[in-house]
Amino acid sequence: MFEPLSSYVRPQNLEDFVWQSHLVWPDKPLSIFLQSGKVPSMIFRGPPGCGKTTIAHIISKTLQADFFYLSWVTSKKDDLLKLVDQAKLNFQYGKSTIIFLDEIHRRNKAQQDTLLPYVEKGTVTLIWATTENPSFTVNNALLSRCRIFVFEKLSDQEIFDFIKKQFPLILKQHPKISLTDEYLLLISKLGNWDLRNALNILESAILLAKDGLLTDQIILQAWQKTVYYDRDGEEHYNIISAIHKSLRDSDADAACYWVQRMLMGGEDPLYLARRLLRFASEDIWPADNNALLLANQVYDAVAKIWMPECDVFLFQLTIYLAKAKKNNIAYRTAIATRQDVEKYGNLPVPLHLRNAPTKLMKELEYGKWYIYAHDKLRHTSWTMKYDPLQGYDTRNIDQEHFPTELKNRTYL
Repeated sequence: MFEPLSSYVRPQNLEDFVWQSHLVWPDKPLSIFLQSGKVPSMIFRGPPGCGKTTIAHIISKTLQADFFYLSWVTSKKDDLLKLVDQAKLNFQYGKSTIIFLDEIHRRNKAQQDTLLPYVEKGTVTLIWATTENPSFTVNNALLSRCRIFVFEKLSDQEIFDFIKKQFPLILKQHPKISLTDEYLLLISKLGNWDLRNALNILESAILLAKDGLLTDQIILQAWQKTVYYDRDGEEHYNIISAIHKSLRDSDADAACYWVQRMLMGGEDPLYLARRLLRFASEDIWPADNNALLLANQVYDAVAKIWMPECDVFLFQLTIYLAKAKKNNIAYRTAIATRQDVEKYGNLPVPLHLRNAPTKLMKELEYGKWYIYAHDKLRHTSWTMKYDPLQGYDTRNIDQEHFPTELKNRTYL
């Protein structure tokens, strides 16, 4: 048995924690909290492998507090309540208790409410970690009682610098290992901004290297190709937004890239087809009537063929929509009419536009003054020539169709 490399080289103090400078450098929030010896309950939001758990460990060591780690993926409510009981006992003797809850977004807001009274009283200091936007996933009552700190993803250079600095320590655990800067930089890049992932790649490569010499082939063999994407998380909405905005700006290359990101991340291809179908109406019609027809055909084709073969249909449609002329008149009309309905409520339909299927309705003058456009234009004395095959322009009918409050309103 040996300690995993990511745990073995974990920084033990802020001096060794050389990233997230906006949080840990002198005169920055976390540094100030530790100097004062008073740490509030906090929410750490950031991508995997950026130092959220490590900072929590450093805080507990600095404050000499009891530190407990719980993942809300595997733990239950009873597990948390047992730790709260321990925290109550510590509180009586003046000792701090820190509970680190990983992946808080995995629990519903009713389960999160369990912690409210203990955070309120200060019985326990809670540090929550989440890869998602807490405003979407965390109870508002808890948000108001916690400080929120955003952790940034690490750069390739930051990962490289850290591993190189820790290499003498790594050699103590793996004395035969030989690694050049070139290959260390490759590992840093393959980590995909995740230090833990980079260290896991390095550790796997060390185990695969028979003579201790790492090569690019061994490193690539140790690498598990990963596309970071969460179908139910914020990145889902970020990428679909990028697709829409790239299409709106007629950037077919970028739109295709983001479509591929979603497909390789396991997104339902019909979800993409639906969003493209919406785009064809929202941003293109009536500038190009074929866009909506093609989008509907692609949706049907995707449903019939499915992945992986249906990807080409989605790219065909993406390219077409990007290159098509744009017009958002349908979208603007939807917004304007909605605003009027919200502002004026249920305005009555003008009497002359109402149907009168009963005698009472006729007596109430439902439909009495309605002008039937076809008869009007056939018998009019206007000079326009009536062609029964070509039809006629009914915009010449002088008849109000809006409620009085919206008379002469135009949306188009």
